[in-house]
Amino acid sequence: MRFRFSAILLSIAATFCSAVPASAQDMPFDAYLQLLIARARAEGVSEQTIQRMTFDLTANPRVISLDQSQPGTPTRSGYPPLAPYIDRHVDSARISGGRREYAALGSLRNRIEQRYGVPASILVAIWGHETNYGSYTGDFDLARSLATLAWEGRRRELFATEFVDLLKIADLGVNRSTLKGSWAGAFGNPQFLPSIYLRLAQDGDGDGHRDIWNSRADTLASIANYFRDAGWRAGQPWGVRASVPAGFDWASVASKLNSPVCPRVHERQSRWKTVAEWKRLGVQPQVYLPDSTMTALFQPDGAGTPAWLLTSNYRVILEYNCSNYYAMSVGLLADEIAR
Repeated sequence: MRFRFSAILLSIAATFCSAVPASAQDMPFDAYLQLLIARARAEGVSEQTIQRMTFDLTANPRVISLDQSQPGTPTRSGYPPLAPYIDRHVDSARISGGRREYAALGSLRNRIEQRYGVPASILVAIWGHETNYGSYTGDFDLARSLATLAWEGRRRELFATEFVDLLKIADLGVNRSTLKGSWAGAFGNPQFLPSIYLRLAQDGDGDGHRDIWNSRADTLASIANYFRDAGWRAGQPWGVRASVPAGFDWASVASKLNSPVCPRVHERQSRWKTVAEWKRLGVQPQVYLPDSTMTALFQPDGAGTPAWLLTSNYRVILEYNCSNYYAMSVGLLADEIAR
């Protein structure tokens, strides 16, 4: 009977989540929390975990304010230049910190690279960008933040699922005091959401735990598994610098892709061509790439400024954060770390 009752409540909760308006707190927080609890219970979370994770939860107005201040649809007024962003995010401090972490990996570097096929320099660069090599991972109580975001309703089903998955992580024995992170629910060195942790986090040091808070091995193996899952191709760079001839006809290579996800990111890159095809157009990679490699040309700051030929691995970095500024800074930082 208990299972059947929980299943009924879960059904009610799912109906509620899909039927409510997308932008309003349409019932008291405590009442909505009971729906989340019913869903967690129906998905197998223990009563003990539910109690310790929810007994004192209240809505966090700061989280709602931060969520509502997020930008909406961008304007068409152009793009900020890339170069100043790179100067700020691939600076001497982040490069030197990345090189220290990279050197400290020792034999772990080869083990992770051989198992997952992702260069350790890319993994360290992600770690550096996400949390400055673990120096700041966020201090919001994740249970409170995720329950608040689900209640708020702007992206209700997403955050309701993440809240329940957070309770599943707690049910594995992770203390609530450990489950702190960003206001939007990301946590640990790689800033995973709970659903990503459950699906992709790895035990890199073999101690039986997936400790992305304290273990360098678990952190980097987890990021590597994320990249492998997203389609990283071993042995291929993310991109290489390229020279573009003066007067190059960009209109002839403009992408006709109408991306349903992050369209402003993908519209800035050319259509895909082989390296051999780019060479025939006068575009020359400054680092060797096989002529058969499919690449897209990217010159973010316009004619006469640095340009790159991007491989499919660049798109994998975009899976982590769909921003050309982010992906370029990760790739360039990784190159500096490995230099």
